[in-house]
Amino acid sequence: MEPLTRTLEEQKNEFKNEKLLATPIAGLIAWLCVFISGILFSEIITVWVLFIATGSIAYLGMGISNLTGENFLDKNKPKNTFDALFFYTVAQAILVYAIAIPFFIENYTSLPLTVGILTGLMWLPLSWIIDHWVGIFHTLIRTISVLSLWYLFPAHRFITIPLAIVVIYIATIFILKNRSRSSN
Repeated sequence: MEPLTRTLEEQKNEFKNEKLLATPIAGLIAWLCVFISGILFSEIITVWVLFIATGSIAYLGMGISNLTGENFLDKNKPKNTFDALFFYTVAQAILVYAIAIPFFIENYTSLPLTVGILTGLMWLPLSWIIDHWVGIFHTLIRTISVLSLWYLFPAHRFITIPLAIVVIYIATIFILKNRSRSSN
């Protein structure tokens, strides 16, 4: 007997019903590490922390997904096209380092700006997938905040920008938790 094929709409509804907390928690942890490093260590060390921490968000999210019950790597879960689309947005966020690195080489303080904005763009398609404004909120507030702080506090870019991103992640996680409660 051939397995039943789920429509795209059914798969989208399945994706929308997920908690979607593991990746933002991973982002929160990564940017919190960058913020703490910005306070405690030199900018040279914080550059490395930023590269390593933000480059690890996807992997950290996979681990956290076991704690949130999302289990990204569960082989028994039926395949979902929107999981694949979400992972493509994660790959897109990683590929933007091709923009961030050349600017970093010219001006190392551009790193919080470029990585902060470019990796935040993956939230925009999420809003469409889940039919909720949280991704638009995250992307717009993050972009405006990061750009503003980059100009307003040039001597503290490795502190103010990560702090803003941490606060935005906290708000985003709160919104996602309330979204999942209201949809259940």
